[in-house]
Amino acid sequence: MITLSLVGIGSGNPDHLTLQAIKTLEGADLILLPRKGDEKTELADLRRDIVAGVLKTAPSVVEFDYPVRDAKTPKYLDGVNTWHDALASIWGGLIAEHAKPNANVALMVWGDPSLYDSTLRIADRLIAQGLDIKVEVVPGITSLQMLTAAHGIPLNDLGAPVVITTGRQLRENGWPDGTNAVAVMLDGECSFKHIDQEGIDIWWGGYVGMPQQILKAGPLAKVGADIIRTRAEARELNGWIMDIYLLRKRA
Repeated sequence: MITLSLVGIGSGNPDHLTLQAIKTLEGADLILLPRKGDEKTELADLRRDIVAGVLKTAPSVVEFDYPVRDAKTPKYLDGVNTWHDALASIWGGLIAEHAKPNANVALMVWGDPSLYDSTLRIADRLIAQGLDIKVEVVPGITSLQMLTAAHGIPLNDLGAPVVITTGRQLRENGWPDGTNAVAVMLDGECSFKHIDQEGIDIWWGGYVGMPQQILKAGPLAKVGADIIRTRAEARELNGWIMDIYLLRKRA
């Protein structure tokens, strides 16, 4: 049986790797390393740097081109499922071609594999296809943890709930019921501009935990436009951006 380890690596900053993550990667026979197009070569480079600069062993590394989700698919979830099927096919093919029986195979995952990430669902597809694998998860530091640490703030008010959601959900459904705090991930459209901004504070971070980290915070009505402009400029400069933010209603 092949062991497939999904290893959370935080932002890719080697200082954020856990000892368990390093141990798992060092024990891998094969590491699958995705490439996400020319504009995001830095993301692949960060993974390569971990292999070359952190690990004391030299696992075999196989790189592959990451398919792009078709954003024009009428139903969002249909497009995501088709995309996951394509990734499962690629993973399965690479494992069949490059991994020996009983091999330890690893994939490095941004943040933590359990939080708004597809790798666990893709791995489930491999099992459903009959591949003889056991999936293990190594937790990583999430972008949400890095955001609150960078701003030096607690995630929640005393005894109060927090909703973690996506930009799409915030745009389409507005502020969630039953909470004064909302953490927003996977938002390429600065969806906070679609809600009533009065009485809300924002803590925003781009590239959190990385050398080019950018932080903005303040009343949303005052700093929202600056965040939109800063985000666009950073994306133009770097060719990509990963960002996250926390919104909180004032008492």
